[in-house]
Amino acid sequence: MIKRQHWSIPYFIFLVFFVVLPLVLVAVYAFQDGTGHFSLSNIVKFFSDGDALSTFAVSLEVAVENTAICILLGYPAAWILANKKLNRSAVTIVLFIIPMWINALMRTLATAELFNMLGIGLGKGTLLFGMVYDYLPFMIYPIYNILNKMDKSYAEAAEDLGATPSQVFWKVTVPLSMPGVVSGILMVFMPTVSTFAISEFLTNNKIKLFGTIIQENINSSMWNYGAALSLIMLVIIGITTLFNNEEETKEGGVI
Repeated sequence: MIKRQHWSIPYFIFLVFFVVLPLVLVAVYAFQDGTGHFSLSNIVKFFSDGDALSTFAVSLEVAVENTAICILLGYPAAWILANKKLNRSAVTIVLFIIPMWINALMRTLATAELFNMLGIGLGKGTLLFGMVYDYLPFMIYPIYNILNKMDKSYAEAAEDLGATPSQVFWKVTVPLSMPGVVSGILMVFMPTVSTFAISEFLTNNKIKLFGTIIQENINSSMWNYGAALSLIMLVIIGITTLFNNEEETKEGGVI
């Protein structure tokens, strides 16, 4: 009989060749110059490259704005979906899922064509609209999952102690749902910073994001500098993910 753990071998091979190896290659290229020798010049170049730094700053600005809008729209939507009194049908949840069945690039192209048909000029406003349209489900579902699984006895206990509905919401529901909010922020913020297709199609390249700089360097065969930019992005993602895990652990301990 084949041991149960042997079934994990194909997945292990897949991870090595398509996850670990590419990351190693990115790190190797990032710390090499054009001749293949070890060098920190690519990392130093980023911090002295005004164009890359300004693009990174714009990316952070757009990511913060997109994430804030997604929270403002996504939290109420998730709360309504999780509220059995307001949402009694699973069809409503499916309606939020259906747009994700369509390729994100196709949705972006359709959104750009819609703006062109309406005569709306492409710019930051259309970019944020497209970002929110594409990433809003990634904010809704982590929050919805937390709210849906939340122990209702906490809210009932607060009501028994005389708390008003608004007090129950702000002092019980919102704090307990923060792990979902943090997960949603990560799932929206980091892809927004690193994307390039959405900004390219919804602004006609008027606004460049960090992912665009990486793409341009790779397409220009500047593999080393492109890899360095990718590595910087990976480090930021890794730090924020670790921070998220620590926060979730603390919140879990408190709860």
